Amino acid sequence: MGASPAATGQMTLHHLVNTAQLGEHGLLVELVGGDVVIADVTHDSRQVRAGALFCCVDGMQVNGHEFAQQAVDAGASALLVDHALSIDVPQVVVTDVRHAMGHVAAALYNFPSSKMHVVGVTGTNGKTTTAHLLAEILRAHGWKTEVIGTLTGARTTPESTDLQRTLSECERNGVQAVVMEVTSHALELHRVAGTTFQVAVFTNLSQDHLDFHHTMERYFAAKAKLFAKEYSACGVANRDDVHGQLLLDTMTIDSMSFGMSDVAHVQMDARHIEYEIDGVHMRAQLGGQFNVMNSLAAISAARALGVSLAEIADGLGRATAVPGRFESIDAGQSFDVIVDYAHTPDALERVLDSSRSLMSEDGKLIVVFGCGGDRDTEKRQPMGEIAGTKADVVVITSDNPRSESGAEIAAQINAGVRAADSHKVLSTELDRRAAIGKAFSIARPGDVVVIAGKGHENTQTIGTEIFPFSDAQVARELLGAQS
Repeated sequence: MGASPAATGQMTLHHLVNTAQLGEHGLLVELVGGDVVIADVTHDSRQVRAGALFCCVDGMQVNGHEFAQQAVDAGASALLVDHALSIDVPQVVVTDVRHAMGHVAAALYNFPSSKMHVVGVTGTNGKTTTAHLLAEILRAHGWKTEVIGTLTGARTTPESTDLQRTLSECERNGVQAVVMEVTSHALELHRVAGTTFQVAVFTNLSQDHLDFHHTMERYFAAKAKLFAKEYSACGVANRDDVHGQLLLDTMTIDSMSFGMSDVAHVQMDARHIEYEIDGVHMRAQLGGQFNVMNSLAAISAARALGVSLAEIADGLGRATAVPGRFESIDAGQSFDVIVDYAHTPDALERVLDSSRSLMSEDGKLIVVFGCGGDRDTEKRQPMGEIAGTKADVVVITSDNPRSESGAEIAAQINAGVRAADSHKVLSTELDRRAAIGKAFSIARPGDVVVIAGKGHENTQTIGTEIFPFSDAQVARELLGAQS
């Protein structure tokens, strides 16, 4: 028996439009021209190959309709457009190209997400760690599992054409489960259109990305889209978070919740957490109270998938620390060093609170951080206020200033620190390596130095130039030079 057109990644254009149900989704305007065989779907004219359907996305910087002729010249057989173009190839005219292309790509690849256990993790903080822990649990359960997220590609959630191609490759390679970080941008820009999630997970919500969403209400509304029947069969949410409880109160799909009241006998240090849940002992090789919540999110998602607590405990025990997520740097120094991706007010507060809880009463908490340029400016002063309130010593430095002045960003943070405590030990050192060195020169036995903001990143963007830079690597180099 031969393979079906969908299984081979080829389908006639008209059949593809019908299979994608563009009409039922309210996206189809008209079909222009005849029928052709489609072998691929892409939004990037540089990736066009013979037989491709080129999707003309109207983006923030460029309009894909301007590249339509270039795509046809490169071999595209048809176009997905929001208005008919004067180009002699078949065209699918839709109301929203970005929304439609996910459904079309999923249809061409025969809806790969429906053939695997796909879990979507969303929230402001904790997505990467939750996804990492859940993947280890599912592997302990015996499922071949892949992760799509911050540590795996240029975008945390890939564009829909790339995502469906990746999911198809996973399915062909025998992957049984995929754990995916789903950002608010991805939901707002329809990157997961055409994807079916068996479970959706909500970690928490706090201020971030307001340069894109403008208000917290719109930010939350974007996240909440994942918890609708269009995408997910079951929702798992953090009931200790006010927005998580709101989701639980309003979602119309099956739901489960998690919170700190689920656990007993909690113990933690900079490198481990352990506790009991329903009488079963859990231990993971990552520190901080917020990671108790991240592990609970992973546990709850696994239970929603039918994984036993014994397998969950096994998987958690196998998990190692996630790069740049409360990562403990040990080079034999007499004080603790934590590298963390915290780049929002809430995340910075969590990492500082967790670090404080691990210290002796006479220890000092030292934080080194900055804020990214060309991004949400409204979080800079609040992050300064949190640093000024929670830390004993604040060293303000550059993050990724991009096209903005590093000194101006630092001044905005500085205003927040001084508003919190004008007597706080405070310094500004825009050279990030020198700033980390300054913090280490201040630190004494029993202190904790938190290097926040960049986490796993291995570059720093200053102006238009991108330089190699890893907080963890620099910390190890500086500590090694001290010993």
